[in-house]
Order: sequence, then C-alpha cells, then structure tokens
Amino acid sequence: MISVRAVNTCSIFRSSPPVSSFRFRFNKHLRTNTSSFHYDRYSKSGSGFPTFRFDLPILGHGDVRSYSLQSFVDTVFEELTSNHKRKRQGICSAIKLKTGGEVLDDKPVNQAVEKGLLVEFKKDSERVLLAVVQRRDGKKNWMVYDQNGATSSIKPQQITYIVPGVDNFDQTQISSFIQKAQQNLDTSLLEFAWIELLEKNKSVTPEELAEMIFGSVEPLESYCAHLLLSKDDLYFTVQETKGSRSLYGPRPTVQVEELMRRKLAKEAAEKELQEFVQLLTSAKAMPSNAKPPKTSWVVEEKIRCKIESLEAYAIDACKSNDEKRIAGMILTAMGMGKTASSALNLLIDIGYFPVHVNLDMLKLNIHTDHPDEIISAAEDLLSEPINRKDLTHLKVYAIDVDEADELDDALSATRLQDGRIKVWIHVADPTQYVQPGSKVDREAMRRGTSVFLPTATYPMFPEKLAMEGMSLKQGEVCNALTVSVILHSDGCIAEYSVNNSIIKPTYMLTYESASELLHMNLEEEAELKLLSEAASLRLQWRREQGAVDTATIETRIKVPNPEDPEPSINLYVENQADPAMRLVSEMMLLCGEAIATFGSCNNIPLPYRGQPQSNIDVSAFAHLPEGPVRSLAMVRIMRGAEIDLRKPIRHGILGLPGYVQFTSPIRRYLDLLAHYQVKAVLRGDSPPLSAGQLEGMASLVNMQTRVVRRLCSSSLQYWIIEFLRRQPKEKKYRALILRFIKDRVAALLLVEVGLQASAWVSLGTQIGDEVQVRVEEAHPRDDIISLKEVVV
Repeated sequence: MISVRAVNTCSIFRSSPPVSSFRFRFNKHLRTNTSSFHYDRYSKSGSGFPTFRFDLPILGHGDVRSYSLQSFVDTVFEELTSNHKRKRQGICSAIKLKTGGEVLDDKPVNQAVEKGLLVEFKKDSERVLLAVVQRRDGKKNWMVYDQNGATSSIKPQQITYIVPGVDNFDQTQISSFIQKAQQNLDTSLLEFAWIELLEKNKSVTPEELAEMIFGSVEPLESYCAHLLLSKDDLYFTVQETKGSRSLYGPRPTVQVEELMRRKLAKEAAEKELQEFVQLLTSAKAMPSNAKPPKTSWVVEEKIRCKIESLEAYAIDACKSNDEKRIAGMILTAMGMGKTASSALNLLIDIGYFPVHVNLDMLKLNIHTDHPDEIISAAEDLLSEPINRKDLTHLKVYAIDVDEADELDDALSATRLQDGRIKVWIHVADPTQYVQPGSKVDREAMRRGTSVFLPTATYPMFPEKLAMEGMSLKQGEVCNALTVSVILHSDGCIAEYSVNNSIIKPTYMLTYESASELLHMNLEEEAELKLLSEAASLRLQWRREQGAVDTATIETRIKVPNPEDPEPSINLYVENQADPAMRLVSEMMLLCGEAIATFGSCNNIPLPYRGQPQSNIDVSAFAHLPEGPVRSLAMVRIMRGAEIDLRKPIRHGILGLPGYVQFTSPIRRYLDLLAHYQVKAVLRGDSPPLSAGQLEGMASLVNMQTRVVRRLCSSSLQYWIIEFLRRQPKEKKYRALILRFIKDRVAALLLVEVGLQASAWVSLGTQIGDEVQVRVEEAHPRDDIISLKEVVV
C-alpha cells in the first residue's frame, strides 16, 4: 500500500509492499498545495515496486517539477527533517517543558500541574475524564471540574495527560472540545506514522505525532494525537512514562501483523457471536410449537460449539475455561446473569431443552442409546439355538408392573402327592445370546443396569435383543433358566434343581390384577394360590431365622409425554406388603437362596450378597405402628450390605444363609455375571470368570449402579414435587410422623404420594401419629417442598 499525506507544505510518504490500490489523503482542516499523481500499476522498477511519477509545485515557487518515486521520497524526507528541527523548539515551548533550557530528545519530561490547565485523569478502573484544574486541595491534591459537571479532588498520580498550550481553559467548553476531538480521530493516520517511525527507529510523544499527522501542536491536535496513541493497541506501545507524559515507540512489523491477525479474529468472533445471539433471540420469541428442533442447533459447527458450551455451563460440566468463557459471553450478550440456571432457562426458552429436562441424567452422562455396532452385533446373536428342558406344560404367571418392557421372571407351582409344594422360578436367559467379553457384554457392563425413569426406560441391552430374544412373552415359547424348589412344610428348602428350559407364559399380570385374582380365590387359579401359600411359608421361615420386615410404600410415576411443557403425570403408590408383591418378592428371595446353595456346592465364584446381623431388637420398635413407620425406623440403623465373590455369607436382614441376585439378568449386570457362571457349570465347563475377575467387574458395576440409583431417586423426587405443585393449594394430605428432627420439626411421610419431607407439627403429636398437611411451596427444579400442618 502506498500512502501520501500533504500537510502544510510538508508531505509524509509511506510505502509498503505493493497492492492494487493507492490512497492519497488530505487533511480537510488544513491548507495543502496542489499536486498531481500518476501511477502505472503494470510498470515495475528493478526493485519490484511499481513506478510512480509525481508532479509537485516547487515549495515556495510556482514551477512544477516531476519526481520519480525515489527522488520524491528523498525530497520529502529532507524537508520533513528540516521542518522537524524547526518545530522542535516550538513544541517544547507549547507544552512548557522545564528542561533547564535544553531540549531532551526521546525523554518524557513531566509538566507541573497548575490552575487553569486542561487535564485528563483516571476516575476509576474503567473511566477516564477530561477536566479543568480549579485549585489546590491540600499539599498534593487538586480540585478539578470534569466533563460531567462534577467537582472532585484528584491525586497527581491520577492525571494521565496535560493538554499543552492551555493556560486558563473555559470549563464550559470541555464537552465541545471533546466532541471536536472525537470527530478528528482517524486511526488510519497511525499506520502512516508507524511506518515512518519504524523505518527511522524513532519514538514519539503525542505532540510530535500531532505535528506529523496534523501539522500542528495546538491543544486540540495534541489531544487528538494523545487519544490515538493511548487507545492504540496495534501500532505503538508505551516505552516510558513520567507522570502525565509518555513516550511511545513503534511496534515491530511482526508484532503488528500478529496483533492485526488477533484483532481480525476477534472482530470475526464478535460478529459470529452477534449472529448467534440473533438466532437465540428469534428462537425465544417463537411459540412453543414452532421453535427450531434440537437437531437444527448441531448441524453447523460454529453454532454447535456455542450450544454445547451453554449446555455444559447449565449442568456445571464445562471441560475448559474456553467453554466457560464462550457461555459467559453468550449469556452477557443476551442480558442474562452468568449462572447455570440462566443457561438452563435460555436453552429451555429456545426449545433446545424441554421444560422438564432431566439435568441429573446429563450431569451423570447416562447413555440412552446403543452404538450401531452393538445393535448390529445383538441382531446377529438372535439366531443361535440351544437344547433345553421342555416345561411348556406348566401354567406360568409373569407378574410385574403394568408398563414393564423387560420381563425377566415368571412363576409356576404345584402340590406334590406328599403334600409338599414345588415351585418353579423361571428366569430369562440372556446368556444364550451374549458371551463374556463380547461387544454386547462389554456395553452392558459399562451401563451396569437398565435405567427406569418416570419419563423413559433405557435398557442395558439393545432393545431388539432384549425384547425379541431375551424377554419372556405371553403365549410364546421362551428360553429360560429355571430354578425348581420343593419346600418342607416349615418353608425351608428340601430339594432344588437348576436347568436350561423352555416355557410358555400363560398370564402376564400386573400386581393389581394378581392381587385381585388371589382375593377372588378362583378354583381354576389354584397354582396362583399355591404360590401365595409358598410365599407365606417362606416369610414365616425367614422371620424365624431373624429376618427383619422392612416392607413400606413405594412410589412409581410415569410421564408419557415428557417433552410437553405441561405433561400428564401418572402416580402410583404401592404397598410392598400387598399379597401379590409379597408373593413375587418371596419367590425371588427363594431363587437367590437356591442359587447360593448351588454355587456353594459346586465351588462357583458368584456375587454372594450378605448383610451382617444388625442385632436389631425388633421388640424395641413394637411401640411403633406396623408398616412404613416401623420399617423405616429399623432401616435407619441397619448396616450396609456386603459382597463375597468366593462363598456364601449370611444375610441377616433377609434371614438367609446365602443369597445371590439372579432373577433380573436383562436389567442388572451382576445378575448376568451369575448366569455366566452357573450356565458354564450346567454345560460341564469351568466358570469363565475367577473370583478376582468378578471382584474387579463388580466394583465397576456397583459404582455405575450407585450413579443410576441416585439419578432414579432424584428424577422420582422431581416429578413427585411437580405433581404436588399442580394440585389445588387448599388440598390436604395425610402424613405419618416418622421421627423428630429438632424440637417440633418432624420428618413426615406423605402417604398419598410416598414422599418424605419435613414440617413443624403441633405439641402432643408423637412418632407414628398421622397429621394433615398442606403444600405451601413446591419447586421441583430446586428440589424444594414446603409443608404446613393443618390444625383441625
């Protein structure tokens, strides 16, 4: 780029590598001599620069001479040097430099503060103001009248510039002076000065820069030059400062190029941010049913990165400071606070998140979809057969919740000729299709368990494999692993066997329908009655072995349309002491005891579960009403469960000599591990996994299972509170007093919804009493529920 600036009979010439454009600038405020300029863009000199011819009037004469590029430069530089020397003394006089009669080159010399001077000072970390000095304030400070009409006391250190050539400035003209200065600021002038000074390796003061680019050191021009230099972050840098005087030096070319690159990148990023903010603003304004789909935000890379930064910010999961910075910039640009809740609300407002998004699922990084390679591998497994014992003649009951997708277990029973009851616990057999260490197995281990949330179910296995191959289905021949047990009259195990089998489930019952059938006592459903009888025998026997009854109430919630702003909520509260639930629970425990015995007899490493006897004196809780209050009180003092991978250990709470969870291999990975081990022994092979291998795998799986359990608990709590939030404010709820936390603040169990909360209760009420409460506040996102007792 070639640039020429004519200033008061003095031209400043700048040159840099040639480009296809040429700029010729004139200061419209100053007089200039007329000149003509010719540029042949296609003619190059031997040095590789374009050939120029300038027709300029001879300074002080009327003649016109033609100059070549080189001669023109030499002529201008000679006159510039001469002119610079002539102006030097004038500059020093104008700014009142006190140098002892000498002019000091390239050294900033501080100017004394006096009344009437026009000064720039730093008001605070962000504001710089212009003011007129009024008078002294003490020994060192000065009172000033600033551009905003305010009078204040400042320290000399606050002064950043003293405008030269001013003795008694009219304070009413400060605003006008600032306005004129702003109109004269042309940052492109700095580029010309930078090239000149860089070539000569010279530094410059604001007044010298004013002489160079404006041809004057008048107050206005000097202040303009100061503003250009002090605000510049590209061409110049401060070399030395003394009081209010600074000396600036030109940056090296390499540094300027790098700063320019950064500046352009910053400008591009700011433009990109503004475009993104416009997208967000537009999406926020759209009605709920017309907002952009979530997929539209992740198509373009630059938009996807910003959305992902907001998402990470919303769940406190930013992976880098850059991600946090981007999210903060977006929120600030949107006029929102830089908080996780702000990011969450923004993502909800644009339709990226549903109103009731499950944040815990995002925070815990729960996998909801199976990779394509796992799905493909699962489909390949569906064709593998195995020889099995035919039990299709048995009447088979599968009892589960009504919305169960994966059916792991079913039951059969008969009475033998000697009067004893024989039961069959049929368990789904996923190990027919999945082998230890396979792709599908590794993915199942990574997940650890299926995830059952009010809004959705995320299976441990790919859905097609779980539903079409593994799950039990009514009226169809299904593969199973069957544990058959003959009970003594007191409920203990007399005989047992474990076999690969095929069954044909007769009924798929919900707990409600199974309880209804039991209550009806139909003769044609004698097998169901036998199962109930067997369950009663087992419960009695376990209690004799020291088992502690911890049956309480359990809440289930299903939200069929969670993406809707106001989805429907189906809430069920189930009593674990219900006959059908007791029946299923006892049969599962019976199966677990039989497998533990089988493992012990065959020396099989298995995840044997136990719980040391807590020495719970049940009689100490006899004063509490039977049911949730007593059960929850005993659970609070129980010790944690343990796992032994080599031999059975007593489970004191269940009253069993040994126990292995075995009945949910489609849903729980540790159950699947037990199936691998047992199935190998049934084939006559050694168990595929040693106790050491099981220990490492169990540790990882239990860690993931705890994460999922926490997620399920928080999700259930969220939807119970949301359910309560929607109820009429005047609605009353029954609440059982579980215990007193402090003074009259009690832990309560809301019977109708199965939620534990706290509230102040009246004098005279005791643990186990029932009170009535009303919901004062309910905020599911903040996990807040406030209750108030209703005193009758």
